[in-house]
Amino acid sequence: MPRPGLRSRTLRRLKVNTPSGRAKIIYRLRKPQAAKCGSCGAKLHGMPIEVQSKFRNLSATKKRPNRMYGGNLCSSCSRKAIIQAYK
Repeated sequence: MPRPGLRSRTLRRLKVNTPSGRAKIIYRLRKPQAAKCGSCGAKLHGMPIEVQSKFRNLSATKKRPNRMYGGNLCSSCSRKAIIQAYK
């Protein structure tokens, strides 16, 4: 039985063949979901799909697109929002 910290389903289980030929289960963090647009729900391009601990260590230019509403809205929705703001 695995140790208590590995028993929860927050970790995914991978079956790996070791060099000795035996199968072994290793535990890894689950991949987070891709960032979604706040307006239409589409996947945001230019946003890395990383675990929060690795995402925190990225530079600001790699975290999100460098434009207005970057990281919150997709390009088409942000274009509509900017046009709406200046009307």
